[in-house]
Parts: sequence; C-alpha cells; structure tokens
Amino acid sequence: MQTEDEAPPPSWRQRPKPVGFEIAYRIDGDELEIDSTRKVDRVKLGAVEQVRFLYAPSNISSKGFKTQLRLSNGKSVTFGNLSWRSLTDMERNDAGYRAFVEALSAAIARANPRARFLAGKSNWLWLTLTIVSGLSLVMLVLFTLRAFTQGASSAGWLGILLAAASIWQVGPMIKLNRPRDLRTGEVPDDLVPRGPAVAPG
Repeated sequence: MQTEDEAPPPSWRQRPKPVGFEIAYRIDGDELEIDSTRKVDRVKLGAVEQVRFLYAPSNISSKGFKTQLRLSNGKSVTFGNLSWRSLTDMERNDAGYRAFVEALSAAIARANPRARFLAGKSNWLWLTLTIVSGLSLVMLVLFTLRAFTQGASSAGWLGILLAAASIWQVGPMIKLNRPRDLRTGEVPDDLVPRGPAVAPG
C-alpha cells in the first residue's frame, strides 16, 4: 500500500494556448518544476514574493481562472484552470486545479511567510476596467433610448441585447476581480472554484 511519503507530489498540467505544448507543473520539495516539453525550469518557492488570483475567461463562454506568481527577480509564472484540447475545444478541471493551487499556496507560505497573497486585479487596473465598462454601458443605454424615441425599434432592441450581453460578460470581471488582500496561504473560493473533476476524454 502506498504511504503518504510515497505519494506523488502535487502536480498540474495545462495547455494554455490552442496551438503549443502542454505545460506540466510539479511541486518538488521547496521548488516548483515547470516542464514545457522543450525545457524544464525550476523556481524556488522562497523566491515567490506575490501570489495573485484572477478571474480571466479565455472566451465569452468559459469561466477561466488564473494564478499568477511574481518572483523576486521580476519574472512571473501564470497558469489557469482551462486547457485547450483543440482549436475549438477546452477542458475545465476545477477540482484538480483547486487541489494543486491549495498545495502550492501552502508550500509558498512555508517557504516564504512574507509572501503577499492577493485576489483580483491591481487597484488601477480594476478602477480602469470599472470606469470604462460603466461609460460603455451608459452609452449603450443612451443609444437605446434615442433609438426608441426616434421610432427605430430594431436598433433599440439591439441596444438592449448588447447591454444585457455586456452586463453578463463584464459584470463578473468587475465583481470577481475586485482588489483584496488575503491571508498568507489563503485560497479564495470565488477565484479558485471547487468543482467536479473533468474525466479525461
């Protein structure tokens, strides 16, 4: 029977782009091993200064989430819960992603207790997104009202449709990416969702 000491280390595999290699991440002691097929990089977990969790859908229908590590040398490592299987098909495995992120966050907290854990975008990026989205929605509302008052019902209904689509798509971007400070090692449920694993196909 396999003991805990013999259990394989936490790992995660993702194909982040429709065209390209799969990238494998594996926690190896106090390092994160990143195997991109063509080369293997090793990142000291003690060199991770910041861990940021983001809502980042890859297209209009996907619920994409990403984890970004910022290192002391200025470089960053980013991976997410979505993996491209082909040019049109994506795989989502929230349970596997959650398990790896929890293990990685705990390992980083042990290696560098001073590492910052953050949720959402930076303050200025979130504020810019919120302002631009709000102005765009106001313009759509004004366009819709003007269309209906001038008897252009088809244009008015189009404006309503566009406004609804904008709220449906941009709303979660603003709500989930609100800047927040987290406790060291904390993994937020809204940005690293729990869910059933996707069976390989």
